[in-house]
Amino acid sequence: MSELADPNLTRLLGAVARGEPQAARDLLPLVYDELRKLAGSRMARTPPGNTLQPTALVHEAYMRLVGQTESEWNSRGHFFAAAAMAMRQILVDQARRKNAVKHGGGRRRVDSTEAELEFETPTDDILALDEALTRLEQQDERKCRIVMLKYFAGLTNDETAAALGVSTPTIEREWRFIRAFLYAQLGGPAAF
Repeated sequence: MSELADPNLTRLLGAVARGEPQAARDLLPLVYDELRKLAGSRMARTPPGNTLQPTALVHEAYMRLVGQTESEWNSRGHFFAAAAMAMRQILVDQARRKNAVKHGGGRRRVDSTEAELEFETPTDDILALDEALTRLEQQDERKCRIVMLKYFAGLTNDETAAALGVSTPTIEREWRFIRAFLYAQLGGPAAF
């Protein structure tokens, strides 16, 4: 994702946003490998017991992205930030479904020989992170977008700065604040 402004990709993104069906078919091969890496990175950070596979996450996120009626992606970074947001929402939705009472409400099946072991609900981390990011977004939308670009989309500080139209030192300074904020919100060390 080192090149944020690929003219061919930007043209295709605009065509997809306008609803041109062929553009969506042409776009997928250009972005699939990077979306797959992004999904693999997101899935590596999910707790054990997750049944969603990276390929399924890519396809679901892609369908959500090309199905949006008001999408104006002006760069590669903007598109991948939207993809990261879609993946985050899919993971949060899945965590909420797994925590639903009709799905066991966080209970896990264990062997009778393992009954004395305690297990944490794997979806708690995802839901707690989502709640913390929602609070951050209410306080400062740009800081939340920085998380989307750096953490979820995997952009570097320079790429994030270019995507947001700010300086790299601004991103570095705000990232330090974001890490401290999330540390306090999540009550311990975060993977940021």
